[in-house]
Amino acid sequence: PIESESMESSRSRKRTRQELDSAGDPPPEREVVARGGASPPWRDDDRDGHYVFDLGENLTRRYKILSKMGEGTFGRVLECWDRETREYVAIKVVRSIRKYRDAAMIEIDVLNRLAENERYRSLCVQIQRWFDYRNHICIICTNYALFTLI
Repeated sequence: PIESESMESSRSRKRTRQELDSAGDPPPEREVVARGGASPPWRDDDRDGHYVFDLGENLTRRYKILSKMGEGTFGRVLECWDRETREYVAIKVVRSIRKYRDAAMIEIDVLNRLAENERYRSLCVQIQRWFDYRNHICIICTNYALFTLI
């Protein structure tokens, strides 16, 4: 009986919150952006899993961070300058916690499906692309907030 109790307790050991929330390896179909020379130094995320940044630094070599447009449960939205297309974009940087990363992948799928249907295309944010940067899913969209100034 003692042996079975110890075996049972080792099998039913609860996982810690950190184990449950930590991000796993990205699936192979996700584009992983390598660290480049123009990217900022590697920093730890804040205690809530948000990406830590300074205004004016780069989010990959392609995007320069201009401002923080907002923050929500899933992450932050940054206004960035796209050096390749020479336009302003909004980038949703999702928290580096597995449940938010998984939800972001569902969001990407939904946005892509809506974009395929012309009837709904003008009714929601248009996703341009997405990538995985330093364990954060980043969703790039047209920066609609800038159009309110015109």
